Parts: sequence; structure tokens; C-alpha cells
Amino acid sequence: MSKSITILWIMMLLFSCRSDLQTIDAMTHREDGPVESAFDVEIIYSDHGYIRMLLQAEQMDRFENEQTYLELPRGLHVIFFDTLKRETSSMSARYAISYEDTEIIEARNDVVVINELGEQLNTEQLIWDQKKEIIYSEKFVKITTENEVLYGEGFEADERFDQWRILRPHGTIRIDTRESSD
Repeated sequence: MSKSITILWIMMLLFSCRSDLQTIDAMTHREDGPVESAFDVEIIYSDHGYIRMLLQAEQMDRFENEQTYLELPRGLHVIFFDTLKRETSSMSARYAISYEDTEIIEARNDVVVINELGEQLNTEQLIWDQKKEIIYSEKFVKITTENEVLYGEGFEADERFDQWRILRPHGTIRIDTRESSD
């Protein structure tokens, strides 16, 4: 009788361990998860020996599904430089996703872009087309300059936010009616 109880006890242990191992494997094995993850990332992009851009992110996850992409779930901060290594503009967001094949980065949630003149763009979504070297949005935008605050739906600009335009402006817009002395 004690022999059969011992055998029964061993069998219960084996089956319970196997079940726990299967549960752990099922919980940790995710086919839709990232293939690589990195933390406290700092990437320097250069062109002909000049640092053009510095990208910083708390977390970067790389996915290889139908389309390869990088996800920055804790946001990013990008600083652009000129050839003399002077900061010309910056961009930050609380979330970003970068599609490697199309070289498109979509930044979301509290997106802020500041150019060399101190002009600041605020929006909730921004698309950065690295091939065309442009940024744009169809969402609400607020652009703060030295003298005014402009609002609108959508905008487009060069990637450094030097030349920009609001697509559908609204609100009070100041117009200088003084004659020039040319």
C-alpha cells in the first residue's frame, strides 16, 4: 500500500511539473513579440564624417513580421546638427514607430519640434519621411513663434522645421499692414 502511494505521489509531481513548464513556456513564448530589445539607446547618424543627428530612446524594440519596424514605446528625442556640429533643431515624442523599408517614422503623443529660431511645433501625431526629408501631419497643430501663436489642422515642413506651412490655419492671424520703406 505504501509503495502505491509513493508511486502515485511521484506521478503527481511529474505531471504537475510538466504542466507548470508548459504554462511557463506558453506565457513566455510570443510570436508577435520583438526579436531584439535595447534600453537607453543612443544612435548617431553621420554623413560624410559629419554628425547630422543624435537619436536617444529609453527603449527600442525591433519586430520582424510582414514589415520590419522599430518601436520606441517610451518615446524618443532627436537632435539635428549642422556641419559645424551646432544644434539646429530637435524633436521629441512619447511614442514612435520606424518602418525600415519605407524610412517613415511616425511620432505620437505630445510631439514637440523646435527649430533654430526657437519656433515650436506641438501636435499629437507627426510623420517623418526620411527619404523626402520632410515632416508633416494631418492632425491639429500649434506653432509658437517669437511674436505669435498659430493654430491649424495639418502642416508640412522640411525635416529641420526651417521652412513650414500650416495647411488649414484657423484662429486670429496678425497681418502687418505697414508699408515697406523700400
